[in-house]
Amino acid sequence: MSDLRSLPIPDGLEGERLDAALARMFGLSRTRAAELAAAGYVRVDGAEAGKSDRVHGGAWLEIELPPVVDPVAVRVEAVEGMRIVHDDEDIVVIDKPVGVAAHPSPGWLGPTVVGGLAAAGYRISTSGSAERHGVVHRLDVGTSGLMVVAKSERAYTLLKQAFRERTVDKRYHTLVQGHPDPMRGTVDAPIGRHPHHDYKFAVIRDGKDSVTHYETIEAYRAATLLAIKLETGRTHQIRVHMAALRHPCVGDLQYGADPKLGERLGLTRQWLHAVSLGFEHPGTGEWVQYESRYPDDLQQALDLIAAES
Repeated sequence: MSDLRSLPIPDGLEGERLDAALARMFGLSRTRAAELAAAGYVRVDGAEAGKSDRVHGGAWLEIELPPVVDPVAVRVEAVEGMRIVHDDEDIVVIDKPVGVAAHPSPGWLGPTVVGGLAAAGYRISTSGSAERHGVVHRLDVGTSGLMVVAKSERAYTLLKQAFRERTVDKRYHTLVQGHPDPMRGTVDAPIGRHPHHDYKFAVIRDGKDSVTHYETIEAYRAATLLAIKLETGRTHQIRVHMAALRHPCVGDLQYGADPKLGERLGLTRQWLHAVSLGFEHPGTGEWVQYESRYPDDLQQALDLIAAES
């Protein structure tokens, strides 16, 4: 279980950076303190605070220390179907195939983006925990599409900041059951761990703020193709928000999709693809945008449902 601690900030730490204050108050390394702040585990007077924010004596600091887990080794192995979209001294943008995790985790024995890049000879940032080096955001194992991985330390810092400040343009397409009404809208509903299932997430009152914008691209007889723009990047966010609308992603059995529809379309995963990723390049400062086409299984399913309509 997580360890939740709270203390008033001593007057002697007035004006210190948050990560420095955390390190001194809780006996953490400066790097670990910065990682916890960046991941949203730290609040000052009830509000999330960034690692470089300055603290004030007497403010109430809360920190949630995640459970300690044994380090997970990175298995260096080639990843079939992982396409390099862009590569330079600061970043590598990849088109992740389905069935590949972003990084190693307890219980996952399959291929990973980190391991695949290592096998291909890429040297990536050493920032972050050992098994997550260079990873600044993730896609679910069952979701395909665009990811950026930091190669330089500068890129890691700037990209993590961009994701935290919500300046990254993340766009997805998903095929959902039925027909959302209205045809375009916003789901603004907090997401947290499911109260009864550890492997799932849900809309819950005390979850983290989560905002998803959707717009209809094409409506078919049994399903609707949606364009999704994310403001936040919570685990399973699109899948949870679509299920909350009672229009789960087609093929997403974990969140209530009709198994018969997915089976009819030949799907073995949720119909969800990261089609576009845009951000300010950490090396040049210029805005860059990358695009990805649907993989074969999603295109075939889409062709089938269009033919039925």
